[in-house]
Parts: sequence; C-alpha cells; structure tokens
Amino acid sequence: MADSSAAAHAAGLLETVRALDRGEVSATELTRQALARIDAAQPVLNAFRIVRREAALAEAAERDRQRAAGERLPLLGVPLAVKDDMDVAGEPTAFGCPGAFPPKAADSEAVRRLRAAGAVIVGKTNTPELGQWPVTEGPAFGDTRNPWHPGHTPGGSSGGSAAAVAAGLVPAALGSDGAGSVRIPAAWTHLVGIKPQRGRISTWPEPEAFQGITVNGVLARTVADAALLLDAASGQHPGELHRPPPVEALAAARREPRRLRIALSFRMPFTATPKALDPVVRAAVERLAGRLEALGHEVVPADPRYGQIGLTFVPRATGGVREWAERVPDPALLDPRTREAARTGRLLGGAPLRLARRSEALLHRRIGEIFGRFDVVLTPTTATAAPRIGSLSGLSALETDRAMIAACPYAWTWNVLGWPAVNVPAGFSPDGLPLGAQLLGPAHGEPLLISLAAQLEADLRWFAHRPPDLAAIAAVGGADTGRAATPAGRLEPLTSPE
Repeated sequence: MADSSAAAHAAGLLETVRALDRGEVSATELTRQALARIDAAQPVLNAFRIVRREAALAEAAERDRQRAAGERLPLLGVPLAVKDDMDVAGEPTAFGCPGAFPPKAADSEAVRRLRAAGAVIVGKTNTPELGQWPVTEGPAFGDTRNPWHPGHTPGGSSGGSAAAVAAGLVPAALGSDGAGSVRIPAAWTHLVGIKPQRGRISTWPEPEAFQGITVNGVLARTVADAALLLDAASGQHPGELHRPPPVEALAAARREPRRLRIALSFRMPFTATPKALDPVVRAAVERLAGRLEALGHEVVPADPRYGQIGLTFVPRATGGVREWAERVPDPALLDPRTREAARTGRLLGGAPLRLARRSEALLHRRIGEIFGRFDVVLTPTTATAAPRIGSLSGLSALETDRAMIAACPYAWTWNVLGWPAVNVPAGFSPDGLPLGAQLLGPAHGEPLLISLAAQLEADLRWFAHRPPDLAAIAAVGGADTGRAATPAGRLEPLTSPE
C-alpha cells in the first residue's frame, strides 16, 4: 500500500478498506499519501478547489484512534473527495463561482453520512460555475485537465472529482449529476459513474437540487468501489422531498444478472440544435453491445419515446441556476452566460416551471413504456470524445448551449425522469481519449444496472487500463501541448481478454 513516490496511484476503495482492516496501513499514512499525490498533481491537473491538509490529518488521526479502540465502519480511515457543491463544515461552498464565500457551519447530509461511515474528507473538487457545462474550467479556479490527455477536459461538471479518481489521487469521490455531470466525466476519464435514483443520496440542505433534476452520485474505477461508496453515502434527511426505498448496491455488484433483454439506442432526443454521433463512439458502443450478447443477453435496436422532453428540462435547469445565482456574494462576478441563464430562469419560473414539473408523470409513462419490453437501455454517454481545454471559452450563451448539446446529447433526459443510470468505460478513441456508454434503467433500478455493469467489468477488465503517472505527463509536456502522455500500447481500444 505504501507509495514509492508522490505520483503513485491510490489503491481502489475496497482494496484500501481491506488493507486498513488487516492493519497494513493506517488512516494517517493513507491521508499523507493522498495529500502528497494531490500536491504533486495540482500544478498539472488542478482537480481540487480546496485541500484540507491539517483538517484531514486530524480526522485521520481520530480514525486511527477509533480503529485502535476496536470500532469498525465501512470506510473507516479512507481518504475521499467531494465536489464543491457539497457543504463541508468549516469550508466555503463556492460551486465553481468567484467571490468570497463564508465557511459552512455544518456538513451537507451526504458528507455527514460519509463521515459517519468513517471517511476522511481530503478536499473539495473543482466544478464549473454552478455546474452548468460539460467542462471544468472557470476564472475562479482555472482549468481542470484530463489525466489521460491533459490538453483535453475531464468533462463536467464533476470534472474535478473525475480527474482526482482517474489519476489515482483518491480511490473514489462524490459528484453531482444534473444533465450527465457524473456520467460525462466518467466517460471521458475511463471511470464507472453512477447517477442514482433521485433522492438516493441526499441533497440536503436542499430539499431537492435544481428543481429535482440534479442528484448526487459516485465516481470510482470499479463497479464494486462505486457501489460501496453509494451504499455509504445513501440515505435521506427528514426534510427532503424524495425518499426512494433503500437498495444494497455492493450486494448487487457481487450478483450475476439474469439473462436480460437490452435495447440498443443511438437516437438523440430532439433539441432543435445540430448534433451528430461520432462514428468512433458508435463503434465503441456497438462493440460493448457485442460483448453483452456474448455474455448471453439479447440486444435489440430500440429507442425510448422521448418526445419534446427538452421543453421540460429548460425551466427546471435555469430555475436552479436562478436560485443559486441569487445566493452568491457578488452576482456581478458571475459569467455572463450564468447571468443570462438566471434571467431565463426568472422568465420561466411561473407557469412554465409548474407545467414542466407536472409533465414528469406523463414522461414517466411514455418513456417508461420501453421497460415493458426491455430490462435495460444501452446508449452512448456522449456523442464525442472529450473536447480540448478552452473549447467553450469566449462563446455566447447560445453558442455554448449548441456546443455542449452537440457533444453531450444523451445523458440529460434521465435527469428529467429522476431514474438511475450507470456509465461504463467503452474503450478509447484512436487519439487515446476514453469513451463511455450508459446503462439506463427504470425507477429504483440501480441493483440491476450495477449487476450488469459488474458482469461487463469482469469480462472486459477495464480497471487494468490506467493513465500515466504525473511524471510521464510532465515529461512529454502534456499539460502544455495536449499530446497524449500514455506509454505506447496502453490505449488500445478495450477488448475482451483472450
């Protein structure tokens, strides 16, 4: 478990827990190692907004005392990170925005549950302004880069969490997903990303987030690691609006799925904007469909009946931006695109928002019809590989919307529905950029999705593919040139082991 250098990768979440349980390493040692990796990575990847050095070491020392006293908890002594839209007591929650934010007096419910499970919170990860874009860049903190290819984004809005996990700075992290913001960065950094059922992981102190379209989710390198973190973080505060029945995610990851009927869909929901699926992405998802068939499942082309679902997304998304923008210390510092979205949210905040909320039941019936014929829907997670750093910089609000819809047209519909989805790695582009596919399920369908993802993982062993260490990135000037820094032969398209 000990690092030979600050650039060494963290072990996986389950592996770390087992090493702690066997007494092979202490929480203090693990936390020091994580902080050293973060310090080494920050000049290149810029994954963190806040690093809690002294506080994390104090927490780790307390976890070691708990272990010495015989206490056992699911994550006792494990260093983890959370996205900077979640409150951590004593730290500000800036959510990607510039300005002087006051420290929070209490943890958000999701963070409280991680602490109750024994985790050490080493820091808060970067996110674009109010989580609006599928890149993690902004004047408040700079550019967060992709450890596979530092000239490109890790995605957004949970890009800091994804970069931190993919680079092995921490074994797993929490993110949030309002239009694919866990699944998109998971796809672009070769991770498992679970967007759970609405309400599965608490959003408190918000009764719901962004008018119900945003949920908290998890990022990890393996399905079992993601499932363990999901179990630890799940649960609701009494004041929340959404209270799904409990599930056992880790147990599902250890269970073989039955033979499933899977709908393969490449159809994009209507948005009145130009978009096209990159043939490289399509081929990667088709290869994944082939592996599912080889595992005994039936895969049939079929599309959900999306209809005009976009008309219900915009009032809810911009309404959430408006609510957050009204809380920042200095709204004048916000990106002009944020201020425009907040204005749109005010305009659509009456009857259009109420109609959008009421139409969800109809959408559940119409789109959910596909689950009368299929168990799971398989789609691309994104239409393209990760764009280069700066691809959205300097664009107008309309140009930004068009660009991000063109790259990411597949994920957001499941946020409107509130249903679960899992990104799984789907290989690499010829340029060495990770690609992803998403498994979509009906309400409360996480166990089946997780079981299926774990079966795929056992077949494809995607966790064996990892980005280079930071020394290799720096050696080729990856952060400056955007050239891939991975050793030759590491980034071939993912295939089944012989």
